Amino acid sequence: MTKPLIVVTGAGGFIGGHLVAALRRSGDVRIRAVDIRSEHDWYQRFPDVESLQLDLRLREACFETCQGATDVYQLAADMGGMGFIESHKAECMLSVMINTHMLLAAREHGVKRFFYSSSACAYNVELQRAAQVVPLKEADAYPALPEDGYGWEKLFSERMCRHFTEDFGLYTRVARFHNVYGPFGTWDGGREKAPAAICRKVIEAAESGEHVIDIWGTGEQTRSFMYVDDCIHGIRTIMDSPAVTEPINLGSSELVTINQLVTIAERFAGFQLERRYDLGAPKGVNGRNSDNTLIREKLGWEPSLPLEQGLRHTYDWIYAQFRARRSGQRVAV
Repeated sequence: MTKPLIVVTGAGGFIGGHLVAALRRSGDVRIRAVDIRSEHDWYQRFPDVESLQLDLRLREACFETCQGATDVYQLAADMGGMGFIESHKAECMLSVMINTHMLLAAREHGVKRFFYSSSACAYNVELQRAAQVVPLKEADAYPALPEDGYGWEKLFSERMCRHFTEDFGLYTRVARFHNVYGPFGTWDGGREKAPAAICRKVIEAAESGEHVIDIWGTGEQTRSFMYVDDCIHGIRTIMDSPAVTEPINLGSSELVTINQLVTIAERFAGFQLERRYDLGAPKGVNGRNSDNTLIREKLGWEPSLPLEQGLRHTYDWIYAQFRARRSGQRVAV
C-alpha cells in the first residue's frame, strides 16, 4: 500500500522543522515540507523529505501543497516575537489568506485530518492586565478581544476550522500555543521571542565584556514558556485524539517574570548583568499563563519540562550559533 502523505507547512521554521524531524522518526509515512523561504535558509532540512518553496498566501500554492495529502499540519504564518507583531499588524493578519486557502485545498483534495496552530494571543486582553494573572481557560477567548492584528487573525482562523468541520465534515484540531522556545529557531534579527532574545543578549554581554542587558518593559511582566519537545508531543497527541474537538491550550503552566528568565540565563553565563529597562519598548500583555485543566482531562498529559532545563539546551545552541557566525560561518537567524 502507498504510504500516507503528511504535509507540514511552515516547515522551514522553528516548530515546523521540529515537527518534520519527529514525523520522520515515527517511520512509515511520506512527508511534504513547505515554506516560503529558500530551502537553504530552513532551520532543519532532510534529504528524504519532499521540500517545496511556495508562497501559501496564493491559492494555487495551497492546492499544490495539499494534493494527495492525508494529514495537514498548518503552521505557516507571518509572525515573530512581540517586537514584530506589534509593528506588523497588517502583515500578521494577512496570514488569514494562508489558512483560508489551505482549508479550501484540504476540502477539495479530500484531506482526512487538518491541524491548525493558533496562539494564546487569541485570548481576551482584558484578562491579562495583571502580572499575577489567573491562568487562561479555553473559554476565556470569548467575549472576543484578542491582541490586535495577530490575535484577531488567529481567532478568526480558529472559527474557520470550526465551520469547515460543521459544514463540510473536515476533521480539524486547533491548539493555542503558549510561547514555544528551544533550539533550531529564530534568535536574532527582530522576530525572535523572549527566551531566545534574552539568551542572545546575555551571550553578547559576556562576549563584549560590557555586562549590560536591555530589558523591554519593567521585567515584571509574566509568561509561561513551553519547550519545543513538549510542543511537538502535544501537537501529535491532539491531532490523534478523538476527544479534542475544540481549541485547546498547549503550554506550560510554570509562570515566571521576564526578570526571572534573565536570572536563569545569567546563571548559565556565570555572572550578573546590569539591567537597563526600556519602558517604551513593546512588551505585550502584563501577564499570561496556561490553564491546563482541559488538556489533562482530555489527554492525561500536559507540557512539563522545567524552564531551566529547556533554557539550558536553548542557550547552549544559541551560543554555538553566535560563535559560528562570529567566525564567519553562515547561520540561519
